[in-house]
Amino acid sequence: MKQIAICENHLYQKAYARGRRAAARTVCVYILGDKKARALRAANPMKQTVNRVGISASKKIGGAVARNRAKRVIREAYRITDAKIGVKKGYLVVITARHAATASKMQDVLRDLQYCLRKVDMLVSDDKKSGGRGQ
Repeated sequence: MKQIAICENHLYQKAYARGRRAAARTVCVYILGDKKARALRAANPMKQTVNRVGISASKKIGGAVARNRAKRVIREAYRITDAKIGVKKGYLVVITARHAATASKMQDVLRDLQYCLRKVDMLVSDDKKSGGRGQ
């Protein structure tokens, strides 16, 4: 399923200010509950709850080519993680590239992204292993 992008700046600012945060060498992840998730599910043709994902790379990362490569690699790493492991739905997910993302391989970014998502308790398979939250 295609990802829904975060287009409004105020949503990035809310995720940075109030979201749960986890950082690794190549990426930093901010998670915040999406108040518009129910409306998006109703508008979705398949009636599924989705995450809104925003990927950012500042000019500190490098030139346009380096920033676009970092964002492309992060987008693919998120897609793979969502397909193979599963990411909890109904959240704003902001992923920020760090300088090491430009020189790292795809596997390094994938590993760091999964580490960060696990740290903020966003991976679905972790809930299945532990038997849910109540136990």
